[in-house]
Amino acid sequence: MALQISPAFWTFLPQLRYEPTPRRIRAQLGNNTVVDSTDAFLVYEPRRVTPIYAAPATDIAGILTPASNLPDKDPLAEVPPNALMDPRYPFTAHTAPGQRLDLRAGSHDLPGIAFRPDDPDLSGHVLLDFSAFDTWLEEDQVIEGHPRDPFHRVDARESSRAVRVHLGDQLLAETRQPLMVYETMLPVRTYFPREDVDWDMLGASLTQSVCPYKGTASYWSVTDSQGGTDLAWSYEKVLPDSAQLKDRVAFFDERTEVFVDDAKQEINSLFRF
Repeated sequence: MALQISPAFWTFLPQLRYEPTPRRIRAQLGNNTVVDSTDAFLVYEPRRVTPIYAAPATDIAGILTPASNLPDKDPLAEVPPNALMDPRYPFTAHTAPGQRLDLRAGSHDLPGIAFRPDDPDLSGHVLLDFSAFDTWLEEDQVIEGHPRDPFHRVDARESSRAVRVHLGDQLLAETRQPLMVYETMLPVRTYFPREDVDWDMLGASLTQSVCPYKGTASYWSVTDSQGGTDLAWSYEKVLPDSAQLKDRVAFFDERTEVFVDDAKQEINSLFRF
């Protein structure tokens, strides 16, 4: 019997997973390089949908000691018991057994930012909290947000299909020039030309987010509408790999009604985190 790949992928999520990376990985604090490794792993803890860097302890320019000054509350206590853990949840919330570590690097004390998993396949490697460092680089390219997943794709395709998006009885955008963005583990996103968006319905938000694949996004809300907060976004700072997204606007499909060629789109339940 043939195996459909995408449902099978979700069965891996409860497991501790890893993938060696051939890329040179560096982490910096100010102008000081604390991590410099060509033998790093990408590690996905149970329930994590994004990886974290793990480097051999010998590639870390600092002193690792058992964590001695942990916060009163474990970050994992803030995570719902069966939640799929995307980057909204801090990487200091560990779901695999292991030992939390403090790192002293030069004049920097970084309590609890490292983690040594018990799994023998990861022996010698130490997981490092992405947000604890000022800069991460793969080779000489800065990586923002979180490490990139080698099994994650973002494909943008121009289309001539008729697409419109509604919030209740409000038409927010309608176009015959959509950019359809197909991203692993996410519903298809429609990016609208700015001129095809009803800006009278939207108000600027202070929210921003960083995607390591696409760039830095700014948000808009549908004013005076329940469920309209931060409903639309645009990548104002676009990474070179996603240049097609420049000057395009997208909406959360799972919070709106989207019609493609007059057919209402249904969101796969797997995409509802």
